[in-house]
Amino acid sequence: MNQQANSTDDVDETEQFEKGRIRQLQDERVHIQKKTFTKWMNAFLEKVKMSVDDLFTDLRDGKALLQLLEVISGEKVGKLSRGKMRINKIENVNKSLTFLKTKVQFSNIGAEDIVDGNARLTLGLIWTIILRFQIQNVVIDDEEESSQKRSARDALLLWCQRKTAGYPNVDIKNFTGSWRDGLAFNALIHAHRPDIVDFDSLDPASHIGNLNNAFDIANRELDIPKLLDAEDIDVPKPDDKSIMTYVSEYYHTFAKMKAGDTGA
Repeated sequence: MNQQANSTDDVDETEQFEKGRIRQLQDERVHIQKKTFTKWMNAFLEKVKMSVDDLFTDLRDGKALLQLLEVISGEKVGKLSRGKMRINKIENVNKSLTFLKTKVQFSNIGAEDIVDGNARLTLGLIWTIILRFQIQNVVIDDEEESSQKRSARDALLLWCQRKTAGYPNVDIKNFTGSWRDGLAFNALIHAHRPDIVDFDSLDPASHIGNLNNAFDIANRELDIPKLLDAEDIDVPKPDDKSIMTYVSEYYHTFAKMKAGDTGA
């Protein structure tokens, strides 16, 4: 009888530990996405002399959200309601959601969710904007397979794979662990600007050093904002949405560079 009771206790403790670990990982993911998305948003908002400090509170009045959509789309979203009451905040957020629904399909996110500071849905909304306006625009030069419609994620992944093909110790299979040692970021830069990255000097074992090398060079030489922290990437399973957001900055920077070179 005691053995059965002890066995049950062990199972309960294991389940509690697993649930706690899952909760911890989810919290870490929310924390990292919040940091990345905040930096990404501020890179656009600085053009209108705005910024957000806390994604979950600073979007609640709808003003920063509306400004972000106007900057990133180049279109007029609507006139801001200047009042500070809840109804004014909901009105502002609704204008942004109504505009966004003309560009992309999404559901389960209401103005009240953003006004109330719902963390999960606020992150979901910003990710929807990133996908639509930053990652969906990735174009792959592939005449033979032009009839195939790839997802935005797959198109970006294929672009990364093609640009880094042949680089030692670089094998991009995903937007998580493939980036942990920092070599993939450096390879992407080197493939386009071999003059600013000494790829052969990088030590595959120096994850943090490699990551910071790429992030610093991208920021200093290419004006790519530092959206990621090395310590958040050198983990067993880095956040894929954060990495996709940052890597898409590389794509757009190098696409503009190519267009400039060809006079397009």
